[in-house]
Amino acid sequence: MHQTIYSKITDALVDVGYIVIEDAISKNLSQRLLKDAIIENNFKPAGISDAKKIDTSRRRDRIHWLDDDGSVRSEFLAFTDGLKEYLNRTLFMVLTYYESHYSIYRKGDFYETHLDAFKNSKNRVVTTVYYLNREWQEGDGGELVIYNEDGSFLKKVEPRADTLVVFLSEKFPHEVLPAIKKRYSIAGWFRVDKRV
Repeated sequence: MHQTIYSKITDALVDVGYIVIEDAISKNLSQRLLKDAIIENNFKPAGISDAKKIDTSRRRDRIHWLDDDGSVRSEFLAFTDGLKEYLNRTLFMVLTYYESHYSIYRKGDFYETHLDAFKNSKNRVVTTVYYLNREWQEGDGGELVIYNEDGSFLKKVEPRADTLVVFLSEKFPHEVLPAIKKRYSIAGWFRVDKRV
C-alpha cells in the first residue's frame, strides 16, 4: 500500500540522506492523530540526550511517548513498521525497532541545533518527523531547519499537516525555530540497538 513512498524515502536516503514529502501518508490520518494529541494530557517536558536532562535554555517542547495501543496511533506505527521492514530489506540496515513520541511546542518553544544520534553510541539511525498542524501559515514559526554536517543550511520545513521528513540521524544537525502558535508533530527514530 505504501510501497511508492517507501521507495522514494529509500532512494533519497541513499542519494542525499534526507527527504521532505508533503501529502505523505494521509490527511485523514494526520487529522485524527492531531485530535488524539490534543486530548492527550500526559505530556512531560522533554529531556536532552540519553541522560534525559531537562534544560529549557536548549529545548522547551513537551512530549508523550507512543505505544501500539490499537488506536489511531497504531495506524501510524503500522506505516513506520512497514518502512522499517522496507529499509531492512532494500538497504540491509538491520533496524531493530522504532520509537516515537508526540511533541507539542507552545508559543515561544524551540529546540536548539542538535543531532539525534547520541554521542559515541550507535543507536538512532534514521529520524522521522510527521507534522499534524492544519492551516499552518508562514509566520507561525516552529519550522524545522536542517543543516549539512559542516553546519551549512540545507532546508527549512514548514510544519504543515501530513508532511513527513526523514533523514539519517548521525548526518544532519537540525533545530526547531521558536513557535508562534501551538505546534504538533510526531518525532521518531529507527534504532539498531535492543529495546530496553
